[in-house]
Amino acid sequence: MAGAYSTVSGQNPPHTPALGTLVVDTVRDDRVGEFRGVAGPYWSLRPVRGGAEWEVDPASVRLATPMERLRAENARCNARSEGRFL
Repeated sequence: MAGAYSTVSGQNPPHTPALGTLVVDTVRDDRVGEFRGVAGPYWSLRPVRGGAEWEVDPASVRLATPMERLRAENARCNARSEGRFL
């Protein structure tokens, strides 16, 4: 589902997500990121495996599905086991 930040059921939440919530940036090929905060009109997301944060328009974000969350958490575990800095 592309477009506005929404749950799988399509309902919009009343507020920004909690820190650490996994969301999908629909503009960047459904890239999964961890919500890090608000930067002006944008939300800051961080790659789950570590790396530089990026900013995204909240209208282009949706919650990660259970499968996307599982894949992201697995990628994080693999990165840690390889000794990569997170």
